[in-house]
Amino acid sequence: MKKIVAFSGSTSSTSINKKLVEYAVSHFENFEVTLLDMRDYTAELFSVDKEKNGFPKHLIELSNQFKTYDAFVISLAEHNGSYAAAYKNTIDWLSRIDRAVFANKPMLLMATSPSGRGGANVLEAAKMYYPALGADVRVSFSLPNFYESFDKGIIVNKEKDIELKNAVTIFIDSLK
Repeated sequence: MKKIVAFSGSTSSTSINKKLVEYAVSHFENFEVTLLDMRDYTAELFSVDKEKNGFPKHLIELSNQFKTYDAFVISLAEHNGSYAAAYKNTIDWLSRIDRAVFANKPMLLMATSPSGRGGANVLEAAKMYYPALGADVRVSFSLPNFYESFDKGIIVNKEKDIELKNAVTIFIDSLK
């Protein structure tokens, strides 16, 4: 059974991206899915000076854990057109532990936001940058207007729900 790790690029306890990633992985039948909470992987602000004192143990463990999964499902929060600061900091630390943060594994990359752009800026940035971090981005999905499109744990915008389900199907088929 293939192992999937899923998380949102947010440390918010009410993350809309976490809600999206939870809904997306509900469609992964016959997979072992592990949902991570990025609040468990925060660290002090990265700097070369801090790195000289060693890496945070919990991030070394996360880096090693990433290597054990067959694929990633990530939904990124967009803050002012870019990654959420705490998540970016975690990725910065992880990239110093092992440049291939995502262990050269397949990825379904998503984003959502309250706006009509659905996290388009961070999604495009990640699609360009993540391959340098060892991600094989196979499919991406954006959900605009989160609060109008998502309710009670599901996507209520029928067109976007079909689009997500198609993205999940394409991604799952790519793992065979």
